[in-house]
Amino acid sequence: MKTETDMRTLLIHGGIDGDDLTGAVNVPIYQTSTYQQASLGVLKGYEYSRTGNPTRHALEVLIAELENGTDGFAFASGLAAITTVLTLFKSGDKILLSDNVYGGTFRLLNIVFSRYGLNFQIVDTSNLDEVEQAVSEDVKAIFIESPANPLMTITDIQAVSVIAKKKGILTIVDNTFMTPYLQRPLDLGADIVIHSATKYLGGHSDLIAGLAVTNDKELAERIAFLQNAIGGIQQPFDSFLLIRGIKTLSVRMDRHIENAQYIAEFLNQHPAVDKVCYPGLPDSAGYEINKKQAKGPGAMISFLLNQDYDLEKFYASLKVAKLAESLGGVESLVCHPSTMTHASITEEIRNKVGITHNLIRYSPGLEAKEDLVKDLDGAFKESRR
Repeated sequence: MKTETDMRTLLIHGGIDGDDLTGAVNVPIYQTSTYQQASLGVLKGYEYSRTGNPTRHALEVLIAELENGTDGFAFASGLAAITTVLTLFKSGDKILLSDNVYGGTFRLLNIVFSRYGLNFQIVDTSNLDEVEQAVSEDVKAIFIESPANPLMTITDIQAVSVIAKKKGILTIVDNTFMTPYLQRPLDLGADIVIHSATKYLGGHSDLIAGLAVTNDKELAERIAFLQNAIGGIQQPFDSFLLIRGIKTLSVRMDRHIENAQYIAEFLNQHPAVDKVCYPGLPDSAGYEINKKQAKGPGAMISFLLNQDYDLEKFYASLKVAKLAESLGGVESLVCHPSTMTHASITEEIRNKVGITHNLIRYSPGLEAKEDLVKDLDGAFKESRR
């Protein structure tokens, strides 16, 4: 009887483990653009590195195994992955989009793909009735983030996937915040999983990468064609770095979550904070759904700063957390969604869904949790009006 390998072991030994040719314990960096043919039309496995590269292939096999999919695809960025997946659709098709998602995803659909007739509709995917009612004949996919960026809204992935399958459309899940260590959307019925691997999977703020995984062979063939045709592929060296980063994902995520839980509980009782959005707090919306579909709450926090505190002074007073885009690195990062990650979303939509000017997004790193709380508390004291 086959037993499932523990995820902590799979992160280190999954995919292509080492190098059979030399015995190297790590997959080598095949820094080459092309490959010599044995004879005319006879290949040794690879032809051209846009089409396939052994280091990238090792990464793609690894992420497919981690997500319990059949095929993985590595791209130069998370948006390159999303762009490639969206080209599965044609003019006149419509995508249902979670009402708070990464601003770059919204921008891509709102400005770029709209030029080619691909439509989208913003829906509250945590409201299943709203999702079902929004599925008209032209809807071909539902695009979900759970937890969503930046309000940590939880969507019942399995329930949405049931609706999608009933309607004959695809479910696409951006799993960046949770990673396969905590959540496997394909097991919940999703058709395609996407990652900005720049974040927790890489884990060290030193690379840009995107990944996509499916467990449907027909979809895999289409994505593989588009990956090669569009060409937004991941390079060998960054593929190597990402494989290396994934090996420590479990220990990093455990520490991220420990820190996030400690910080969220601190913020939840602090007078400077009006509201905390974190799936690890029992009174948060979606808490029970997240417990059902994920092995942990993740580590991303957002919170609303009270009007008695100066927002700019708060950011300027932080000493440990860095004011910067991105998340999921070993260092703590803080950002202002309405002017940074979500600036491309119209103010009307931002305010409607709750991405207001006083919303702060916080990505706890791996520093001592006591130092992170001290840093936040000091910034609150400095920014009191």
